[in-house]
Amino acid sequence: MTNQAEITVDTPDDERSKEVRSGRLKRFLENGTPYWFLSPYIIIFGTFGIFPVFFMIFLSFHTWNPVAGLGSMRFVGLENYALSLTDPRLWKTMWNTIAIAVMSGLAQHLVALPMAYLLISLGARARHWLSTAYFLPYVTSTVAVSMIFYIMYSPQSGIINQGLNLLANGTLTSWAFGWIGQFQPIGWLQENSLIRYSISFVVFWKYVGFNIVIYAAGLSTINQELYEAAKIDGASHMQRFRYVALPLLKPFIFFAVTLTIIGNMQLFDEPYVLTRGLQQATSNGMTISNYLYRIGWEWLDMGSAAAVSWILFVVIALFTGLYFWLFGRQGLGGNE
Repeated sequence: MTNQAEITVDTPDDERSKEVRSGRLKRFLENGTPYWFLSPYIIIFGTFGIFPVFFMIFLSFHTWNPVAGLGSMRFVGLENYALSLTDPRLWKTMWNTIAIAVMSGLAQHLVALPMAYLLISLGARARHWLSTAYFLPYVTSTVAVSMIFYIMYSPQSGIINQGLNLLANGTLTSWAFGWIGQFQPIGWLQENSLIRYSISFVVFWKYVGFNIVIYAAGLSTINQELYEAAKIDGASHMQRFRYVALPLLKPFIFFAVTLTIIGNMQLFDEPYVLTRGLQQATSNGMTISNYLYRIGWEWLDMGSAAAVSWILFVVIALFTGLYFWLFGRQGLGGNE
């Protein structure tokens, strides 16, 4: 029995279906080309951006010791949130965070606004050099800045206490600063009454230049004819700053203050380094981010740490939302 080769002949319907499939594939490849190029970013962002957010939500309803592996994860519902909200240490660190945020943030903007106005009043060359000098602390490593200030704050050998000693014992200055000697050595980072101010000053010093640059950029967009008209009307420098510059700077002030609120409420690096990894932290020197770190990486309670992180998220959202509600319409250029 002989095998006969089967010969298949494509019908017009088969050819048409092949053309349709080929056209669909071509359109898919053409339309998907941008997404193929974006796929590395999408994969990385999904892995390190989106997934951690949902995992943190999931984790906040569980207890988990990361050293024991995923098998130690146990569902506890809202217990982590209940324990965190009734923990007095959480509210203590929350108050520390708000106090440091207000002291450092308010000082930043009260200094940055007039300094930016002064820079704009100077010549272009001086303005560029000074803007760069003021901006340098912002681009300097936070750890390096905090370590330098840690040395400066040293009770025995720090330059701050040494300078105060010179003023207290100097022949020409002892009459005015002699009283400082009875408080030496001053524990800038060891005393509860001083540590908030010490941390706030470091935060202020590092970020005031950033706000100066923002306000200087805003002032440079103001038409100089407005200043000239005010000057002709007899307005002084202070009056031109108050009645011309400040109203037109509202969008820039709104932007800068919003960044300050969000950044200062998440403050971690400065207090962590200044208190040497929280080993020397006093009760007034720990922010909520530092407390969150201690829960997660020292006490190995990742579930409670996740719950605290979401509580912090809600607090930041409330403060930012309140600020938007009070000043957002004016700050974004709307009618008052």
